[in-house]
Amino acid sequence: MTLTQTLLGAAATLALTSAMVSAEPAVIYDLGGKFDKSFNEAAYNGAKKWAEETGGTFKELEMQSEAQREQALRQLAESGANPVVTTGFGMSDPIAAVAPDYPDTKFVTIDGWVDPATNPNVLSIGFAEHEGSYLVGMLAAMASKTGTVGFIGGMDIPLIRKFGCGYAQGVMAAKPDAKVVLNMTGTTPAAWNDPVKGAELTKAQKGQGADVIFAAAGGTGIGVLQAAADEGILSIGVDSNQNHLHPGKVLTSMLKRVDVAVYNSFKAGEALETAPQALDLKSEGVGYAMDDNNAALITPEMKAAVDAAAEKIKSGELVVHDYMSDNTCPAATF
Repeated sequence: MTLTQTLLGAAATLALTSAMVSAEPAVIYDLGGKFDKSFNEAAYNGAKKWAEETGGTFKELEMQSEAQREQALRQLAESGANPVVTTGFGMSDPIAAVAPDYPDTKFVTIDGWVDPATNPNVLSIGFAEHEGSYLVGMLAAMASKTGTVGFIGGMDIPLIRKFGCGYAQGVMAAKPDAKVVLNMTGTTPAAWNDPVKGAELTKAQKGQGADVIFAAAGGTGIGVLQAAADEGILSIGVDSNQNHLHPGKVLTSMLKRVDVAVYNSFKAGEALETAPQALDLKSEGVGYAMDDNNAALITPEMKAAVDAAAEKIKSGELVVHDYMSDNTCPAATF
């Protein structure tokens, strides 16, 4: 049975029970909660899959504030957890500060970056979010009846702009005269867990003509998907397959295989190799979701067009511009 330590406030101590002393793997979820039905939940699903397959147990921590990041890392390292897997770019600096003090512990930052030259016991795992977002952008454009689609991001950071830029490129590739409305939820970590604001932005974008809206906003996206369903327009989920949340009303979900990253890290255990990884479309690190919940929304022609683009991306014939490369986007203005 998995041992869970839930943090209840910024001042909460991260005391671990005496039973948590073996070299189990561990995962620290980013702000927004383990069951956000998106990024963090994908990480949990990867850890759970490993536990179910191996019969092993793992440690897990949910944070409630930025102040808990370094404390969480130190507590888990002191407890003997190995590797310690973290989610979210916000863990990069805390890991860089903590890792040198625990050279025998392997740390993983998913979505973050820690220099392997100075921190050889840290694995940085990134994703080609722009490639997966390009594909769902194509689907959004082809499904739209108004010619206007929307994007709602969480915290306004380059990584989320990377999603939005890839999405806009896909939209324009499928329908050059389309319009893309882009909004960010906020500039602080609270932007990841504000479904009310997500719903408000969805209604505002509908008012501007958007009839398909892609949410890359963590827990905030739950409000986007709900409001879109209520308003009679389509939404696009992110990270995990969110098609089932509103069957027949979620066009697709941009899959970011955080679950695979966690599962592979846990499976490697203390033997984890720490050379940086970039999970792209070719390696099935990103993609789009098809299942019974959205099958009626995507025509064979739409699927054929998107799959053809995916093959071109995999082969290198089609290169999707990465916003992170130069902080510009050829298809949208943030």
